[in-house]
Amino acid sequence: MARREETDQEAAAPPPTYRPMTSAPTLGVGMVGYAFMGAAHSQGWRTAGHVFELPMKPALAAICGRDRAAVEAAAARHGWAAAETDWRALIARDDVQIVDICTPGDSHAEIAIAALEAGKHVLCEKPLANTVAEAEAMTEAAERAAGRGQVAMVGFNYRKVPAITYARQLIAEGRIGTLRHVRATYLQDWLVDPDSPLTWRLKREHAGSGALGDLGAHIVDLAQYLAGELLVGVSAVSETFVRDRPLLAGPSAGLSGTADSAARGAVTVDDAALFTGRLASGALASFETTRMAAGRKNALRLEINGQRGSLAFDLERLNELSFHDHTEPATTAGFRRILVTEPQHPYLEAWWPPGHALGYEHTFIHQARDLVRTIAEGTAPAPSFADGLQVQRVLAAVEESAEKNSVHTPVVL
Repeated sequence: MARREETDQEAAAPPPTYRPMTSAPTLGVGMVGYAFMGAAHSQGWRTAGHVFELPMKPALAAICGRDRAAVEAAAARHGWAAAETDWRALIARDDVQIVDICTPGDSHAEIAIAALEAGKHVLCEKPLANTVAEAEAMTEAAERAAGRGQVAMVGFNYRKVPAITYARQLIAEGRIGTLRHVRATYLQDWLVDPDSPLTWRLKREHAGSGALGDLGAHIVDLAQYLAGELLVGVSAVSETFVRDRPLLAGPSAGLSGTADSAARGAVTVDDAALFTGRLASGALASFETTRMAAGRKNALRLEINGQRGSLAFDLERLNELSFHDHTEPATTAGFRRILVTEPQHPYLEAWWPPGHALGYEHTFIHQARDLVRTIAEGTAPAPSFADGLQVQRVLAAVEESAEKNSVHTPVVL
């Protein structure tokens, strides 16, 4: 085919001017832990600066774990520049400005406080700690550090699902009116088999609690975040259905591992917890969390009812939000699906065309984005260590209520 001839106007036009991208300052990240959450956080740090225009560029400076061979393999797999076997050495590195804590809960307080006192910003996985006292000490350290310009954020990553963030906007705008009910469940089934091995998540000294802290922390935080108010009291029951399990025959992998065929050990945390609660406004809330719901893999569901309407969310359909406007005529009113993939929706301005869905890993990318912007802008982090402390106080009240035969227990504010 013949080449199209240039017009006189095209021939006379100057060539386009290409402006090089301004080089953003580097923000070095050091991460402690490299298993399930370590992999998820690595994905977030590795990707955020390539998707969003950030004022500072995250750099994967170093990753830390006790097993030299394993942590070096994780560094190579996830793109970290260096590996350490002592978290104190990681904190001391000059190329680390953020310390990201992805370890079991029993080490959160020691690492976070040391990092903050060393002048680092901190991101800590949920739940913030294993006890209220630890969470209080961490929050006090974060408040002191804030006066020096440091940021401390807790990793409630489900706040970063676009549909959840958008639901919060709708509620804050009054679209469902005065709040009446919050209903939250988080169901998994990876412990249904009584011969699943005794991983660290089943030991109180490491995990603090079982399904309550692992899953319940998420839905307590989401309920308070969406409602825009705090839980002030709870009434609870909990149960451990399998009292002993096979010991691990080797290292754990993700949520499980290889079980020893002979030796068994005691499970010292809950398998399931159910509780009701009251929010500060008088609205009622109910929660169910378990790792023993056969057939439920990662079923987090929320429904919020107000006098003007309702919102519902299902993590297994995380690009969707169900909305009912009760002010519409009854003949046409009903729940309708909102596909939360438009560029005007939260976080979606940098992603794919409408209808092209996001997934679980994107919550960690959004989390990294928010933390970098918070550091650069000098604004308050969300969720903060104070938010993590509030959740810890609710969990403590739930455990106290369950121990006292479901007696109503105030949440210490």
